[in-house]
Amino acid sequence: MQPSFPIRIECPPGACTCERESLLSQPGADLRILMLTREEEKKLIERLERISSLGDLEHMLQRIEQQLGVTIQIAPGSNEVRTMRGIQIDMPDIPGLCRKTRQSLPAAIRKGMERTPEIAWALLDAHDLFGMPGI
Repeated sequence: MQPSFPIRIECPPGACTCERESLLSQPGADLRILMLTREEEKKLIERLERISSLGDLEHMLQRIEQQLGVTIQIAPGSNEVRTMRGIQIDMPDIPGLCRKTRQSLPAAIRKGMERTPEIAWALLDAHDLFGMPGI
């Protein structure tokens, strides 16, 4: 069954593990992730690279979850955070989510945080890493 909205074209055989065809063949499957066409993905990446605050980032993550059904979790890593690489960005491995998209979205978020380091500081502060120890 083909959805009524434009969907992402399939990846070349062997290039991806998105399981797009099996998702399309399942009756009642959540096909929202397939709405992320390559053009829409480019727009999303550009928007994530231009995030301006932690609130803006949280808003974008909420919109991604609402519109695509993908939950992205961002938190400081378990070790010391010295660079943006120390911030952990987790995306689920869901059917229909292209392997390249799983790499490009976290990279765009990191790039946005590198452009505006206040976002990373606010994220660290929100996780109480800058909090003073109790007396």
